[in-house]
Amino acid sequence: MKPISRINNLKKSKMSESNNKSALFSKQNIKLLTNPLNLENPITVQVLGICSSLAVTVQLKPAIIMALSVTVVTAFSNLIISALRNTIPSRIRIIVQLVVIAALVIIVDQLLKAYFYDVSKQLSVFVGLIITNCILMGRLEAYAMANKPWPSFLDGIGNGVGYGMILIIVAFVRELLGSGKLFGIKVVPQLFYDAGYMDNGLMILPPMALIVIGVIIWVHRSSNKTLIEK
Repeated sequence: MKPISRINNLKKSKMSESNNKSALFSKQNIKLLTNPLNLENPITVQVLGICSSLAVTVQLKPAIIMALSVTVVTAFSNLIISALRNTIPSRIRIIVQLVVIAALVIIVDQLLKAYFYDVSKQLSVFVGLIITNCILMGRLEAYAMANKPWPSFLDGIGNGVGYGMILIIVAFVRELLGSGKLFGIKVVPQLFYDAGYMDNGLMILPPMALIVIGVIIWVHRSSNKTLIEK
């Protein structure tokens, strides 16, 4: 009887492990990662985080670093607030959320200064302004305060990546057309310049970032009929 009981116990443990794995990466959890890339994108659908997308998209490298920074802060602030949600008094929840976000932003800022000093100088005050990014507070209020830590963590990653994806697209277009470079390296052949091609200086000005984002929003909503407002 003992071998049979051991076999049953092993089967039960394997079933529990598979259930845990399926729970961690269920369809609902996967949607938390994928929906912000398309139908619930923070920038193109919710129109949040526009200010930073205007300021840090002149070049690809700062845009990528900013995208990673926001993703890290959004994911871990969601995780921390979700873990503490049952102990936070509703009257001071905004203050607690701001303290958590500010602490994470300071850590990210110090890491950038230590390992990516040149990019940190380029980003300047905009790393600190992550604290005021509407996406962070929006996800904490709308999701993390009402859901468990793991889904909240995935929600933070999804929204951070969705935000960063638009940042990178805008930076790619602006740097390529504005200076003929990518990551600071000249990619437009000299032959084009000899034939009369000129870099578009308007692309490196903040208003052009808004125009590029407007075009992306138009294309995104035109290709998804469910996003068209009647």
